[in-house]
Amino acid sequence: MKRSLFVIAAMLCAFFAQAADYPYLVFTNTAGTTTVMSVSSLTMTVSGTSLQVTNTDGTTSFTLTGLANMQFSKDGSTVSAIENVIDAGAAVEVFSMTGISLGHYNTLLEAVSATGTGAYVVKQGANTQTMVIK
Repeated sequence: MKRSLFVIAAMLCAFFAQAADYPYLVFTNTAGTTTVMSVSSLTMTVSGTSLQVTNTDGTTSFTLTGLANMQFSKDGSTVSAIENVIDAGAAVEVFSMTGISLGHYNTLLEAVSATGTGAYVVKQGANTQTMVIK
């Protein structure tokens, strides 16, 4: 279940984060081997226990149980984490992972208190970010 949430969150980050700032997606397996893929025309599909990633250069498959990490990169060799883009003290709108609006809240803390365990998309102005509540 955690791997599925990880994959979903990564796919949403690829869509909602400013991917133009991160032109590469770096996959690291449990053995420490990395695979770098351009985000140009990137699509990801989960089928059973496999993640299939396709871009303009081709297709690569990963076994979900063998995937340790997946992060965006600015140069393809150095992994960079995406910074939080939501101001915790300002108003936000929360959406389900399927895009249904769950409400407007005065602060991020208010939104966290009002929603249950799960993965959500949080929007604040032009900024969008995923949030997982455990």
